[in-house]
Amino acid sequence: MHPRSIRIADYTYDLPVDRIALFPAPERDGSRLLIPTTSGYSEDIYRHIADHIPTDALVVFNRTRVVEARLVFQKPTGGRIEVFALEHGDEYPDVTTAMSTTGSVRWKCLVGGAAKWKHGQVPTLKFSTPEGEAEMRASIQERLSDSFLIELTWTPSSLSFAEVLHHAGRVPLPPYIKREVRASDAERYQTVFARDEGSVAAPTAGLHFTPAVLDAMKAKGIRKAWLTLHVGAGTFKPVQADTMEGHDMHAEETDVDIDTIRI
Repeated sequence: MHPRSIRIADYTYDLPVDRIALFPAPERDGSRLLIPTTSGYSEDIYRHIADHIPTDALVVFNRTRVVEARLVFQKPTGGRIEVFALEHGDEYPDVTTAMSTTGSVRWKCLVGGAAKWKHGQVPTLKFSTPEGEAEMRASIQERLSDSFLIELTWTPSSLSFAEVLHHAGRVPLPPYIKREVRASDAERYQTVFARDEGSVAAPTAGLHFTPAVLDAMKAKGIRKAWLTLHVGAGTFKPVQADTMEGHDMHAEETDVDIDTIRI
């Protein structure tokens, strides 16, 4: 069978709500780890993952950093509009450029309550920064096939968009985590090696690594390499087509340096 003919229905399964952990394990490396063996499977915890990786193996880590992409605006009438900043507009060559833009930016977004956002309305979001109070405004520029192109402008205009998101936004927890964001999510929904801002979701396997686990891997002679892959809009897009061929895949920006390629 050609991959394009794979039926989505063949991969449908039930995930009971009570099997979804709403909060992470108390310790990152205390999460359970499933180990494939020649006779089946065994179980351990992430703290011991180095014991299950061969010496001189290469493990590649994603240095992307999750941005606070959920923005809650208030309409002039008092209602709320939730804007989820998914990916930068096409006029920017990469996410780094878009994130460093000051004063205004155009971003592709999902919008909660879009039907109630009347033409010409400009919702606002007031937020605080170490330098004082700030405000952001949102206006719809274009309706796209699965999102909206929105122009976001803010004052003071000296702030970069990355700074604006950090001060005004909320951590975008996955849609199956049905709870409000907590202060602890800013740390726990981020890997310990996160560096380059640009993801709207965490590279989840990386969340369980700690400095102690990385040290144990180094002591065993397990090699590490680094790249940046910004997790994008596609991670939240449900599959609605009957077969793989009908599903529109989003692209994701990846940055791999020459040293990693050589390794």
